Amino acid sequence: MSLDPATLAAIIGMALATYANRGGGYWLFRQIRPSPLTRAMLSYIPGTLFVSFVLPGVLAGGLQTIIGGAATMAAMVATRSLTVSIIVGVGAAWLVWGKIH
Repeated sequence: MSLDPATLAAIIGMALATYANRGGGYWLFRQIRPSPLTRAMLSYIPGTLFVSFVLPGVLAGGLQTIIGGAATMAAMVATRSLTVSIIVGVGAAWLVWGKIH
């Protein structure tokens, strides 16, 4: 198996772009001092990104995944336990699946 030079160049280019994105953020925040408001707003980005990745899949999955996702969120809010919320969400989705099929 040989490595095509164009493929190798693409891999190296993607690695450099990834490093530039990650390293650039660290470099930028060493150069500036964001205000407390900016820091507070930036602290919400990971959660909003997670929701933006997960929600379309949950909504596309139909009733079973919507109820499972809602049950998971409710259990997490109520118990703050990842294990309990996973069990509740899977259980709710399983119960709905049993009613549908």
